[in-house]
Amino acid sequence: MITIKRYAAIDIGSNAMRLLISNIVEQDGKEPQFNKSSLVRVPIRLGQDVFTIGEISDENINRMIDAMKAFKLLMNIHKVERYKACATSAMREADNNTEIVEIIQQQADVKIDIIDGKKEAAIIASSDLKEYISTDKTYLYVDVGGGSTEFSIFDNGKIIASKSFKNGTVRMLHNMVNEVVWTEIEKWIKIQVEPFDSITMIGSGGNINKLFKMTGKQQDKPLSYLNLNALYTMLNNMTYEQRISELALNPDRADVIIPATKIYLNAMKWSGARHLYVPKIGLSDGIVKAMYYGKI
Repeated sequence: MITIKRYAAIDIGSNAMRLLISNIVEQDGKEPQFNKSSLVRVPIRLGQDVFTIGEISDENINRMIDAMKAFKLLMNIHKVERYKACATSAMREADNNTEIVEIIQQQADVKIDIIDGKKEAAIIASSDLKEYISTDKTYLYVDVGGGSTEFSIFDNGKIIASKSFKNGTVRMLHNMVNEVVWTEIEKWIKIQVEPFDSITMIGSGGNINKLFKMTGKQQDKPLSYLNLNALYTMLNNMTYEQRISELALNPDRADVIIPATKIYLNAMKWSGARHLYVPKIGLSDGIVKAMYYGKI
């Protein structure tokens, strides 16, 4: 006999907002299965407001309200029994974030939790990585967002270090990441990986998923530094319009994919990782699993 629970996660990022609805299949004597039932992505670039003017504009507040009302309706239609809405870098830094949380609670009946970078990294790391992480290897896990990038080190199957940096794709588009931040990231990575003989990298986020898909590789096969650098060169040699028309990238993906690739390339270079695995996981997956296992 099986039992099916329906949980939902709302990820309010700097580049986009996502609703993930997941069916959790429980069966006696077996590990629960987490199956994606629906995934909706809305390209509301909150980071463009926050990282330039310090707050979220009235226009985007109204778009957020509409999106949350739609998400609430979708959760009702799917008969979702539990949900969690987590906001990350852009909302963390917006001067009017408290006001926005209250407005959305009142008008859309959705409660938003603004989480710090450390908690964001922990939730992402709580995603089910068992099939990718071996206890005899050491991994650098990198999740690139619009406003921040989360780095975690796994050794012996357990997370041993984690840090969030204010370096994300939307910030980079607006030239808001200086060399000091890059130096801090390089230093942190090199210090963390120094005790280990070899490092394998795991990447998550919409951009690395898209890059991986462009290679045509099977899901269990890794990207090499040369693979990723070739993609970076190709993308840089194309105009924004060409990336949309020839590669079928969404307009809100066609610009941020280049800075995202740069972050992954630097992380590989500084860690000495020769291989990059790309499981289809992210913050929303982590939220669902963290809810189920009582971690949030």
